[in-house]
Amino acid sequence: MHINSFITAKPPNSLIGFRFQVTSTSMKIDLHCHSYFSDGKHSPDFLIKRAIANRVTHLAITDHDCITTLDNSISLEPGLCLISGVEISCDWQAREIHVVGLCIDPQHRELLELLERQRAARNARILQMDAKLKALGIDGLAEYCAALPCQSATRSHVADFLVVQGHCKNRQKAFKNFLTTRGRIYVQYDWCDMAAAIAVIHTAGGLAVLAHPGRYSLSKHRLENLVDDFAAAGGDGLEASYGNIDPVTKNKLCEMASSKHLYVSAGSDFHDSEAHWTDIGKFPALDQPANKNAIWEHPGWHSR
Repeated sequence: MHINSFITAKPPNSLIGFRFQVTSTSMKIDLHCHSYFSDGKHSPDFLIKRAIANRVTHLAITDHDCITTLDNSISLEPGLCLISGVEISCDWQAREIHVVGLCIDPQHRELLELLERQRAARNARILQMDAKLKALGIDGLAEYCAALPCQSATRSHVADFLVVQGHCKNRQKAFKNFLTTRGRIYVQYDWCDMAAAIAVIHTAGGLAVLAHPGRYSLSKHRLENLVDDFAAAGGDGLEASYGNIDPVTKNKLCEMASSKHLYVSAGSDFHDSEAHWTDIGKFPALDQPANKNAIWEHPGWHSR
């Protein structure tokens, strides 16, 4: 296998963005995973080592609403290309959806400003949940989140807090009893509009991908509407394969992408090595017709 890649000019502590030309079909990609800078359990260094161990050749760390940075001590292996990425939480018709940005400029001012607003909204949400927990006699959430390495606090962190403090048996119980829309401490999100996220990804030189479309609990008609609106706003691709997806859903998403003239992307959505149903690079492979329409074949993949 030969992959011709070169590094873009970025400071050493930024997640390095690669542009590459594929000259072999033996590449193994994972364009969606998370570190402990958002709701993942592990460091970026862990993800990189895991990717290399799993023979992944192209990896995008796509943390929620923040640009992942690498410690200067991390040694990058020549067999792994890192793709600059982010996952932006958005609002679409009063529904939370996620858009992955790939090949972004990690220092683009407008992108960083939007992500800063997103994180501010996250912090405000955590403080409101903390106040609701205090009213229930449960103290310490704000301090717990402040002590974490994450930049983007999520409801998963609140669930972990409730489990650690013995108020819930597991994350599932925490979400059901406290964090869903009918939960005791639910606070409405305040995310940017989906079209705004797509626009800023493009402004930052990136490609916009609709993350895990099959996980939004939408009817077929509503999913069609979402994808239509995503495409109309300039979206570039659909994530057609991801961790634990069933073959029927994967095939439907590939067909939908083709019918909407969108590219297809894929990634594990890895969070935790203890979650054995997924791993870096572990998700159903795209079939050959979908591979021909893969996001790395997009003209914008090569011009930043």
